[in-house]
Amino acid sequence: PKSNRSGPICFSPYLYRARNHVERFFNRIKQCRRVATRYDRLAANYLAFVQLASIRIWLRLNESAS
Repeated sequence: PKSNRSGPICFSPYLYRARNHVERFFNRIKQCRRVATRYDRLAANYLAFVQLASIRIWLRLNESAS
């Protein structure tokens, strides 16, 4: 810790956990080559492929659970 810090650091375990989930999601989504390289010119097309990759990840996770 810094010696000139005036007070304690604000730490929220909930926000830390949520941030971890988001970072892990983006790491999984970047495994899809088209999403990672972003060849699409339009934002709507890119969003559609992000959604497809998300569905693919979700299906893969739910398939292993059942």
